[in-house]
Amino acid sequence: MLRKQIINRSPSAPSPLTGRIDVAAVATVLVTTEDPEHPVEHAFDARSGPGGTRWVAGEMGEQVLILAFDAPQAIRRVVLEVEERDVTRTQELQLAVSGDGGETYRELLRQEYNFSPPGTAFEREEWTVAAESVTHLRLVIKPDKGGKPCRATITSLDLC
Repeated sequence: MLRKQIINRSPSAPSPLTGRIDVAAVATVLVTTEDPEHPVEHAFDARSGPGGTRWVAGEMGEQVLILAFDAPQAIRRVVLEVEERDVTRTQELQLAVSGDGGETYRELLRQEYNFSPPGTAFEREEWTVAAESVTHLRLVIKPDKGGKPCRATITSLDLC
């Protein structure tokens, strides 16, 4: 007998993440600040997409989020979602990895997101990366390149 399962997925929906790394099970998350209403756990709770839960920095200005893995990880794909509901701004993100316990980092990418709510308020990026034996993954987030006083946000961060 053929085993099958019908899945409901619109053509524009993102593909399911296979081989997803369970960050809560394999890493400690270090973060510079968090808003008590929007803790960093929200970036890893699988409630993604527009209107999903999100991490919001507790303070304005540049923020750092580090995943310190219990054991080295191979990372092949990074999926990041950011939603900005209130402020027109350009958020810059730098993604880097370390294989030596966080002593040195190698930059994998740098990306900017332009938000102009309500029209342009959500961004989803999926990057293919080749990172072996990763002990730490670091995101440095500048909430507005122009220096506007605002807070960094991440709706979701998934690793495969």
